[in-house]
Amino acid sequence: MNCATERLAAIGARRAAGSRGGIASICSAHPLVIEAALRHGVLHGADVVIEATCNQVNHEGGYTGMAPAAFRRLVETHAGRAGLPLDRLILGGDHLGPNPWKQDSAAEAMRKAAAMIESYAAAGFTKLHLDTSMACADDPVRLPDETIATRAAELAKVAEAAVARTGSEKPVYIIGTEVPAPGGALKPLEHMQVTKPDDAHRSVELHRRAFASRGLDEAFDRVIGVVVQPGVEFGNADVIAYAPEKAIELVAVLKRMPQFVFEAHSTDYQPPEALGMLVREGFAILKVGPWLTFALREALYGLSLIADQMVPDPSRENLQAAMERVMVASPDNWRNYYSGTLDEQRLQRHFSFSDRIRYYWQSAGAQQATGALLAALGDRDIPRPLISQYIGHLDVEVGAGRIRPTAHGLLIGSVTRVLDIYRSATNQ
Repeated sequence: MNCATERLAAIGARRAAGSRGGIASICSAHPLVIEAALRHGVLHGADVVIEATCNQVNHEGGYTGMAPAAFRRLVETHAGRAGLPLDRLILGGDHLGPNPWKQDSAAEAMRKAAAMIESYAAAGFTKLHLDTSMACADDPVRLPDETIATRAAELAKVAEAAVARTGSEKPVYIIGTEVPAPGGALKPLEHMQVTKPDDAHRSVELHRRAFASRGLDEAFDRVIGVVVQPGVEFGNADVIAYAPEKAIELVAVLKRMPQFVFEAHSTDYQPPEALGMLVREGFAILKVGPWLTFALREALYGLSLIADQMVPDPSRENLQAAMERVMVASPDNWRNYYSGTLDEQRLQRHFSFSDRIRYYWQSAGAQQATGALLAALGDRDIPRPLISQYIGHLDVEVGAGRIRPTAHGLLIGSVTRVLDIYRSATNQ
């Protein structure tokens, strides 16, 4: 293991010894988010965890068109430019399981999931989230926990074989049966329930037995975290903040499992004080993704309006109009997530906390539109009154000299503003 992975592997032991710190896991494949995260790590001398999801990056390319090896090259290239030593970088795979192929039979979906996790392990990803909680086409709607644990162990066996064959670093694993849906809630938020402590403990023991039955005891020693539902979630326009009084019994179960910490998913948009409480109470790994690309989109749309004032050009399409055209032409990544009237769906396409627009930034149409916008603004300084008007949440930071008032500086700064919240929450 590199130094950063060793430190991550020891997170449970540090917690058991009294540490109340944690780490944020950056779940995004957007190059500007990756750049911001790496620069943030350099600034603070901190480890950086960057995870690709099963939908973003897989052996078939995912929606980014990248296999894990290509994603690793992308991140390491950015790390070199940012000046982050590679021994401070942890690459992870998020929701590694049959989710991208759940419309297939379980056997076929698991075959593809095995190929995916093999590609992650062989490419040297050292934090692997085993997520086999979703039902496939011929499964019951609610999978038994035993089935979830068995399938997770099967994927772990594939990963361990890939590591042995290629000489890659041995990974650490994240397990759990109560895994929130990637990218935000699909059901009404009032139906969300905090994980029952006995269910969390039982899930761990089922995974322990499933690993042991396949001769993976040593691999199970590298399981460091359990995904549970602490009572946090976000939807299109709503956020449920962490209420510690509802998770008292769940938090207490960690005393029975000193090997582990909890990994909290869907922590996006939580109030800073709620994130801090999550970390202090044992949710030491905080996943964040849509909030980062939401912040990036805020800045991009603001820059489009700034460009209309600074460098007006009737031939340059407004960025929001361009993205509307791109998303309407290819609705598969949003139409099952956004409901209501046509006007309500239009607003959600651009401004939903679920941020389904993130699936479109790498498309040809979006690349052309953002490229034209950034080319128009170039590297010129943008006057503060325009920043105050159109990207007002960054004005104070610009005035203090902490963000460069250029298009690129403002994009990085908007993402960094969220990263700073997570640093404050985890650096305790």
